Amino acid sequence: MSIAQAVIFVNSRKRCEDLYQDLTSRDFTVSLIHGGMSSDERALTMKEFKSGASRIMISTDLLARGIDCQEVSVVINYDLPFDSENYIHRIGRSGRYGRKGVAINFATRRDAHVIHDLQDFYKTNIHELPMDLESVFNL
Repeated sequence: MSIAQAVIFVNSRKRCEDLYQDLTSRDFTVSLIHGGMSSDERALTMKEFKSGASRIMISTDLLARGIDCQEVSVVINYDLPFDSENYIHRIGRSGRYGRKGVAINFATRRDAHVIHDLQDFYKTNIHELPMDLESVFNL
């Protein structure tokens, strides 16, 4: 399984910073970006991510629109978005430029209504992740 780069979306700055701390404490090379950072900090973070210095970017919906990073092959919704319209923008960060991409939603039973609302909103089906992950990540 080969994942070039991934973006993990969360719903708050605090969750962004907490997840960043959790992953870096486990020796993952991770970047984070959110609206509480200065524009210079955000620009530097994006430059480093696009160069491949980091393979994982944790972000609020700040990056849901307007980021074009060719190497992003996986988007993870660690938190499902509050706004259904942001869902398509989030998952659209993977598979850019004609490449294949995968979107994974972390959801609990309490999130079932959100998944249902997203399916209704987009007139689509969101499937449970299969046990055979190779079939999903055969990018």
